Amino acid sequence: MPDELEIEEHDGSAWLGIHFFRVRALRARGALPVPGISSFLQLNVRTYVRGADGLPGVWFFSIDASSRLAALGVRRIYRVPAFHARMTLEPRGDWQEAECVRVGEPGRVFSARYRATEETLHAEPGSLEWFVTERYRIFTADAGAEMHHDRWLLSPARADIELASIAPLALDGAPRCHFAFRQDALIWPPEPIAS
Repeated sequence: MPDELEIEEHDGSAWLGIHFFRVRALRARGALPVPGISSFLQLNVRTYVRGADGLPGVWFFSIDASSRLAALGVRRIYRVPAFHARMTLEPRGDWQEAECVRVGEPGRVFSARYRATEETLHAEPGSLEWFVTERYRIFTADAGAEMHHDRWLLSPARADIELASIAPLALDGAPRCHFAFRQDALIWPPEPIAS
């Protein structure tokens, strides 16, 4: 992580987020979605940071995508560790079963099932949910990108995690899980981080 970034804590702890979701209709402004790269599954492993200017953002340890072209595009444009992976996300009753196996890196796997357990909510300011979702910046090794999205509509969730070797460190303890419903986002091209 660049020296300009500081890991941000909530209630005295740094947090690692593992987000599994489906991207739909990804496209450049004014363009139509392109088959093969506009819709795919994605898993990202992130932590929460502040830039030198004090603004909060997200630092990606990795991004895995079911589209090889999407992974290549993310790696080249945003300069984050992005990988092609075999991924599935399938409903099984009330549960969603998610699996990610990184291509060419045996042992880098995420396998879990999850489901929403309560009514939807918007995060309260100061809560952990607010801390991890109210982020409008992506940081990379030498750049940053602005992003915009509405407040997340969340539901507390239950998750049974079978494997999480995709994470950069061993995880222990019970996960804090949330199910997020549709979220539209705008992401700007990266710009160099001012020294």
